[in-house]
Amino acid sequence: MPTILMTGGSGFIGRNFCREAEKLGWSLIVLTRNVRAAKEVLPSSIQLISSLEQISNDRQIDTVINLAGEPLAEKRWTESRKKQFHSSRAGLTDKLYEFFSHRQSVPDTLISGSAIGYYGPGNEPVDESNSGEDGFSHRLCANWESSALKFEKFGTRVCLMRTGIVLGEDGALAKMLPPFKLGLGGPIGDGRQFMSWIHIQDMVELLKYCVLNTSLTGPINATAPNPVTNRQFTQALASALKRPALLPMPAVMVKVLFGEMGLELLLQGQLVKPTKAVNEGFEFKFPHLQVALRDLIEKSSSDAKNS
Repeated sequence: MPTILMTGGSGFIGRNFCREAEKLGWSLIVLTRNVRAAKEVLPSSIQLISSLEQISNDRQIDTVINLAGEPLAEKRWTESRKKQFHSSRAGLTDKLYEFFSHRQSVPDTLISGSAIGYYGPGNEPVDESNSGEDGFSHRLCANWESSALKFEKFGTRVCLMRTGIVLGEDGALAKMLPPFKLGLGGPIGDGRQFMSWIHIQDMVELLKYCVLNTSLTGPINATAPNPVTNRQFTQALASALKRPALLPMPAVMVKVLFGEMGLELLLQGQLVKPTKAVNEGFEFKFPHLQVALRDLIEKSSSDAKNS
């Protein structure tokens, strides 16, 4: 069974992956800034460390899954926050590279986080063969990926996981549910911008797929095969909740409230296709939005009843 070193393990994607990896009997080490908080959300079998130096020299690390990064969508982007975005992504990846450069053994595989923001805005289909359009999100992702690709000097297989909007019990969907349940949801701007999304279960399965399938390398789009426009998304969510979606958020309000963050993350979209994963044989359990939302809302309702 592989031994995996993970960053970002207590985050939304990370903790879901850790639960699945534990079921498989994989050995996990999670690097975290807050060991006490991580204990609250991660299985007890996982080794939690606050420093890379806590890993003994004779411990073989087969795979590194590098998902850590300061959240982008929490609030406005100030220059100070932009520096945090870079240091928590490329900066941490550089530290991982430096750590392994002084060890006799290096990981066979690095799965490093990135995002579909790499491609920049657009409503034309893009996949892993496309280059990116300039903008802060593109530069942030490109810088992060460049740091990860240094691991190829070790002979390590590098997968760059360009993740879309992950739908699950946390993240974007969790923030949207309360207003939509009250009938206060609606499209953002003109609603024509594309949303490239993925169900959390498919996200976790794709990470596992990358660990096990050594033919996968380079950029990999973690998005469902059927992206939708923002207007289609809001209609599908309102329908799943049996609520109206009549209150749009005008573009000017988004710009006033959120600034550059609102422009790049809310008003500009990407129509991203997971060509590489599909060509490598990965099968999405939730390729269509309506089925994905129905599953997640049913789980949310069940959890609420049981709590």
